[in-house]
Amino acid sequence: MGVPVHQGKRPLTDARECRLTIFLVHRPALVRLAAAIVGCRIRAEDVVQDSCMRFVCDEAAATDALNPAAYLQRMVRNLAFDYVRRRGAESRAVSGCAAACLLHPPTHTPEDLTLCRQDLRAACSAIGAMPPRQRRAFVLHRIYGLTFREIGEQIGVSTATAHRLTRDALTQVMASLEDQDS
Repeated sequence: MGVPVHQGKRPLTDARECRLTIFLVHRPALVRLAAAIVGCRIRAEDVVQDSCMRFVCDEAAATDALNPAAYLQRMVRNLAFDYVRRRGAESRAVSGCAAACLLHPPTHTPEDLTLCRQDLRAACSAIGAMPPRQRRAFVLHRIYGLTFREIGEQIGVSTATAHRLTRDALTQVMASLEDQDS
């Protein structure tokens, strides 16, 4: 007999197998905990799955925990609150962008097209003036639709830093559009 293999990729060590068992035993309670915080069972499942991956794969952190079940519960709780904070910040950014779209409704007169082109030039100028890392984060998020985690992996920063770079870039673009209107 050999070491059991999970998903055909990496062999499970005894410690990993133990952590996976702990996760499976406590999973229903963890989903309920996350759902109470995020307000949606489907999103809670995502939070719990993310916690599972971190808990099972992170040898150092999980091994040092005195009570692995309590450690896992705290991990789920923290990730659920992070999710709620991230969703709040994203919704504020989207509502700010929606407000900007309301300021400039689509029109077809030559004068309005000229104004839209001026706004586009101002936005492009603001994007061009950004530091390269911030510009790349903004373009990856707003043009290519990457998540903050994917952006972080692409440019070598944390998810929080990718979010901050994108948020600050959007603030600069919005400020350049407001300056344009003044």
